[in-house]
Amino acid sequence: MKEKNAWVMNGYLGILVIAGLIAGTVFSFIEEQFILGGILIVLAIVLGSGITMIQPNQSVVVIFLGRYMGTIRREGIVLTIPFTVRKTISLRVRNFNSNRLKVNDVNGNPIEIAAVIVFKVIDAAKAVFDVDRYEQFVEIQSETAIRAVATKYPYDNFEVDELTLRGNAEEVSTELTEELQERLRVAGVEVIEARLTHLAYSTEIAQAMLQRQQASAIISARKQIVDGAVGMVQDAIERLEKEGIVDLDDERRVAMINNLLVSIVSDHGTQPVINTGSLYQ
Repeated sequence: MKEKNAWVMNGYLGILVIAGLIAGTVFSFIEEQFILGGILIVLAIVLGSGITMIQPNQSVVVIFLGRYMGTIRREGIVLTIPFTVRKTISLRVRNFNSNRLKVNDVNGNPIEIAAVIVFKVIDAAKAVFDVDRYEQFVEIQSETAIRAVATKYPYDNFEVDELTLRGNAEEVSTELTEELQERLRVAGVEVIEARLTHLAYSTEIAQAMLQRQQASAIISARKQIVDGAVGMVQDAIERLEKEGIVDLDDERRVAMINNLLVSIVSDHGTQPVINTGSLYQ
């Protein structure tokens, strides 16, 4: 089904024509020309049935004897085909807040996820004829798309540099928008934006996964600290030897590296120990 324009004429002109027919009917009855008066009143009723009022950002789908006659997007009062069924479709931007869905991420962890979908109808004919109750169609397809996207990525991952639901909200929202647009195109709906509004582990594993997150974060932070400490110690040893400040043999170099690493990596401030003797005593 493809949207097309329905036949319309200026509504105010149509009202004037109807008023003229009514006036002619009254005059005919006064002159006792009942047949002419009957014809005029029937014409007035026929034309009156085609008067339609359309608000801004609305469209009217016109159906005559089960046949699609076209869509009216012209706001105000118009006169269209008489004795037609007219269905009003809103073209305004709307929001849909999905329910909190319980799904498994790519690692099989149960999570709760929800999203807000911003959409509008751009093809009224498709919205009426190609799907049954397009509002419900949008709701069901939105939840299906959310589930499909949620199962592609892990909730979070500190070990591998990859897309995650928590850490890459912008990329996930973009993919969700594209997924929804593909599903809702058949209903003549344009998806303007789709964003996650809720994301959390399910209650039964929330505490365990929080501990796992904390442990992963600590390990990741420790790794970064150690990498930085090794680089700092290496630079310090190279600078001392290059400038000739000290002459270190292998044993002294090992001792200094150990002391510097302990001092940098330790969570607490290290206590200095004064060596009054020799390293070899």
